[in-house]
Amino acid sequence: MSATTAQGTRPAGEHAPSARLTFPITGMTCAACQARVQRMLSRTPGVTDAAVNLMMNSATVTYDPTVASPDTLLDCVRATGYGAELTPPGRGPMEEQEAQDAARAEEFRELRLKALVSLAVGAVAMLLSMPMLTPSALSPRGLSVAMLLLTSAVMAWAGRHFYTRAWAAFRHRSADMNTLIAIGTGSAYLFSLLVTVAPGVFTSRGVAPEVYYEAIVIIIGLILVGNALEARAKRQTSAALRGLIDLQPKQARVLRDDEELELPLSAVQRGDVVVVRPGERLPVDGVLLSGSSAVDESMLTGESMPVDKHTGDRVIGGTMNGTGAFRYRATSLGTDGTLAQIVRLMRDAQGSRAPIQALADRISSVFVPVVISLAIVTFVVWFIATPTAPVIRAFAAAIAVLIIACPCAMGLAVPTAVMVATGKGAELGVLIKGGEALERAGRIRTVVLDKTGTLTEGRPSLSDIVLAPGRTSEDELLALAASAERFSEHPLAAAILTAASARGLTVGDPEHFQSLTGRGATGIVSGRSVLVGNEALVVEHGVDVAALVPAARLLAGDGKTVIWIAADGGLYGLVAVSDSIRATSREAVTALRRLGLEVVMLSGDVESTARAVARAAGIEQVVAGVRPDGKVAEIERLQALGGTVAMVGDGINDAPALARADVGIAIGTGTDIAMQAADITLMRSDLNGVVQAIALSRKTMRTMRQNLFWAFVYNVIGIPVAAGVLYPAFGIQLSPVLASAAMALSSVSVVSNSLRLRRFRAA
Repeated sequence: MSATTAQGTRPAGEHAPSARLTFPITGMTCAACQARVQRMLSRTPGVTDAAVNLMMNSATVTYDPTVASPDTLLDCVRATGYGAELTPPGRGPMEEQEAQDAARAEEFRELRLKALVSLAVGAVAMLLSMPMLTPSALSPRGLSVAMLLLTSAVMAWAGRHFYTRAWAAFRHRSADMNTLIAIGTGSAYLFSLLVTVAPGVFTSRGVAPEVYYEAIVIIIGLILVGNALEARAKRQTSAALRGLIDLQPKQARVLRDDEELELPLSAVQRGDVVVVRPGERLPVDGVLLSGSSAVDESMLTGESMPVDKHTGDRVIGGTMNGTGAFRYRATSLGTDGTLAQIVRLMRDAQGSRAPIQALADRISSVFVPVVISLAIVTFVVWFIATPTAPVIRAFAAAIAVLIIACPCAMGLAVPTAVMVATGKGAELGVLIKGGEALERAGRIRTVVLDKTGTLTEGRPSLSDIVLAPGRTSEDELLALAASAERFSEHPLAAAILTAASARGLTVGDPEHFQSLTGRGATGIVSGRSVLVGNEALVVEHGVDVAALVPAARLLAGDGKTVIWIAADGGLYGLVAVSDSIRATSREAVTALRRLGLEVVMLSGDVESTARAVARAAGIEQVVAGVRPDGKVAEIERLQALGGTVAMVGDGINDAPALARADVGIAIGTGTDIAMQAADITLMRSDLNGVVQAIALSRKTMRTMRQNLFWAFVYNVIGIPVAAGVLYPAFGIQLSPVLASAAMALSSVSVVSNSLRLRRFRAA
């Protein structure tokens, strides 16, 4: 099979280039709007994936830049009747979020004003309509004209967007929530206008000349109240993001030419020396140059205890300094800063889609045409079956059906839960990359844990040196090993280098250095061919290790990692490195079991060492001696047994397994490549974050299902009631005004249910 590009046919096996674009969309009000825009974007040539988010009012599109372009995508959205513009150049994620928050605040204020005015006018209209209820003053022309003018003013000002958006949708051969409101209130307005202008047309045919002016105004007012409450609730869903943005100071104290200057953040340059006093927030990321303090990083990591910082330690912009004072060199600014990257990650996550949303999208795509058809059927049935005032009753029932059937709740059911959950996760130091990762995490049944840096502290130190028979110098052994490992990034190599440095040994640069992932390293040191690694590596090169096997087994049984050293085909000895288990690892494993999860430990270490660590952590299932490809194979084996598998790791050698697992969870102190391959990143080195991530995901999935259930049930019950199904048995007919109140509350209830996730606490 081949893929086609603008240039012709791409050879089989060659992947199409891929680009990703996120841009704001204006004018979307319900799930039908969202579904239509997404459907059109997905059908655009060159687009491989499109996710439109009603809560964020944005679209994220993955496309082939040789086939499609940003302008093509914007034109596609505009062709559906909605507005679309590219994000202004130079605007970072924090500025984008601030602009969105400001727009939502303005939207709430505008909707609130229009709602209050509409309801006030509705109250006046009801007072004016009261004289019409008496036979002596039936439909006085002056009052009818006054109400007509009031209603026209409200429709033209407060309700204008309903009609303009409905017309835009009609022009593009589609329909949405605005269509239902516009048809319902517009029909009532035209009916009332005809009654006001020519009442004889009705009286001559035995139809009471009733008007619906007060109902129209109150319906618009109640819908606007619901929209205003919904807008306010939407703002609350992004409270965690606003909290992160508020962490960053607007100014920094910078040392230039031995003078302290107060500068705006935009004027700080990489390499500047920043001065921080007690109780101040750090403006940018950097590395400590002098002084020391305890820094509160809780808003970023969820860790309640301040972290001691000394010379050479990394500090993060937005964190709170304690009682000490220090100077540090600025390293990451603007969009490269940790805080800005977290905000970007959260915005991407909140703009993503959970697979469960697909059900609501399928229903929403046909919802409005079905409702309009039901309203027509309702009118016909009432007109035929009602002996008294058939036109009036049929008309009222049809309008009630149109007004009560709002697809907003279905469109908000999933994205509101995703927004609140990802925000809550960030507060706990758990960064979830999106709705799909959130949904998969809620289905996890098996958790696979790496050993080094995940279950253990990841700060190994040299504990033992054992010389081979005939070797007399520990320093010579250590210098050989350190020189061979000089270019290695593995934590075990760092332990050897640290020990050599502590002894003041000379460490040279190896020639022909080669890192053998999961096995060790080789190189030429001072003309000697040196091997540093596991037993299998040195045996493979013909080295006799029998003399030290008993010592190696004894050390491994104590949970220490044994590293063999050989040179020019002869055994020099071995060193043992110990890495203590994290204080919270056993507690986290117990908590994972309480969640009903199966826990497995994967390690490249030898069986005896791996099992010693596993016993300390309370893990029974252990797979040891596996290389990176073996870790992937074990993940695949567990997946084949059924159930969703999560992999937790922190190193480069964990990245393939993290990517292969259904859910990859990276320890935030690990390598960048591990975090890029993961679906969830823990900002602190604590496996309890895994417990929190899974428990939060499960809670979110329950909330999503509740939202969808009530959104569907609302319409399943509300539409028949509005149509009059209860009238034959109980004499109940729902008025359009009550229908509008019910519709307004439906969306608010869904958003409010999602907001309960802000109170989440892991058991």
